[in-house]
Amino acid sequence: MTLGEGLAAMKVLLVGNDAALLEGLAQTFAAQGYAPRVVATLNEAREAASRDAPLLVIAEHDLAASAGAEALAIPVLPGGALMLYHSRAEQAAGISPSLQRLVLAELTLPLERNRLLALAQHVSDRVIATGRTGRRTPPEQRAV
Repeated sequence: MTLGEGLAAMKVLLVGNDAALLEGLAQTFAAQGYAPRVVATLNEAREAASRDAPLLVIAEHDLAASAGAEALAIPVLPGGALMLYHSRAEQAAGISPSLQRLVLAELTLPLERNRLLALAQHVSDRVIATGRTGRRTPPEQRAV
């Protein structure tokens, strides 16, 4: 099942300061049928997600590590996920255990772009398979 068959548009929220990297990711997600949005701060991400919850939030690791509680407050769709990224191969700063439990993956971008897309597809497929797409069942198809 492809993304378009199960959902009209899966929203992806990209959070960080590296405009070139995030723009490239946004174009990649758009080409795959997702609806990406780029914001610079966790506060902006929380506000954007509270208006229209995304399936995926992909946030810069350093932003999330410095403001763990704020990262925890970003809403996602049921079945959605939070992923963190950093753009250098160095050891990243630690994150709180509560944030670690929430994070699906930590990636080094752009090196792990294919892994990111595979994880995004997996989350999309999981949402479709579990029926958490937000679609309404027509009355004639509801179980009695």
